[in-house]
Amino acid sequence: MKSVQQEVDERSNLTGTNKFELLLFRLGGDDKGQHSELFGINVFKIREIVAMPEITAIAGSPKHVLGVVNLRGQIIQVLDLPGIAGVKPVTGLNIMLVTEFARTTQAFAVESVEEIVRLDWSQVMSSEHSAGSGMVTSIARLEPSEGQPARLAQVLDVETILRDLSPPDEKDARAVQQAVGSRIVVKPGSVVLAADDSVVARALIEQGLDAMGLPFIMTKSGKECWEQLNAIAAAAEAEGKTVQDRIAAVLTDLEMPEMDGFTLTRKIKTHQRFASLPVVIHSSLSGTTNEEHVKKVGADAYVAKYSAEDLSRTLRAVLHG
Repeated sequence: MKSVQQEVDERSNLTGTNKFELLLFRLGGDDKGQHSELFGINVFKIREIVAMPEITAIAGSPKHVLGVVNLRGQIIQVLDLPGIAGVKPVTGLNIMLVTEFARTTQAFAVESVEEIVRLDWSQVMSSEHSAGSGMVTSIARLEPSEGQPARLAQVLDVETILRDLSPPDEKDARAVQQAVGSRIVVKPGSVVLAADDSVVARALIEQGLDAMGLPFIMTKSGKECWEQLNAIAAAAEAEGKTVQDRIAAVLTDLEMPEMDGFTLTRKIKTHQRFASLPVVIHSSLSGTTNEEHVKKVGADAYVAKYSAEDLSRTLRAVLHG
């Protein structure tokens, strides 16, 4: 039997192999209790899974906020994930998923937890062009195993869910401009090549880069970013220039369908053509474990989502370093 430390080490090492682990759970079905779909969230975002404790309702809470719980001295907001997804739990809200990412801790109420599966990011496809509401960032293809048929799991875009519950106000643009400070100057004709699969994250990044005065090209996955990088390099070389004349830096998320940010970074840093390009990893997956992996794959910097001030400070240091 593996020790707890062995399991932690094994799970941590997945980040260097374009693999990850997905916690599968169910939220409920339609009004008749049918069609209970499978959902998933990256295990790295889960702090713990607990049986639903007593929730204290807070007066005036937004829709789908059930209230708060006291979990070992920490007050945590609990969100009604089935309600957000528009489904009805058959047996009730039985499990609470406590999550940590993007500098925040929150809990999601779900009906049941199924299992943890290990996947390659190539098994995960973007849901961008599906008919979803935007709360699902991608679809994971689960291979048949031990009596289980092939299945599909919807990977939640937690950033979008939280942003929808607390929409931005009109002062955001002014606040971003003040936070980032003076414009950042890069070589004429060069851009920041960015990659993120979340619609909300892309919008925030674009707003921040605009405020910094940085021209950019936005992509939606590590694979798309890698293909774009190679295309830009080929076009530059055809003009007698180098990719460094066209790309000031690469800014990448970690969790992305088809190719994750760790794999993208490693491919860039081990390729003679691109190795000198600055790479900044920008992720909601914070913590010392991920920061250690950032160093291992050769990234120049890591910044946790989402603070326009921190992103500006990090890009300014990398670009002017």
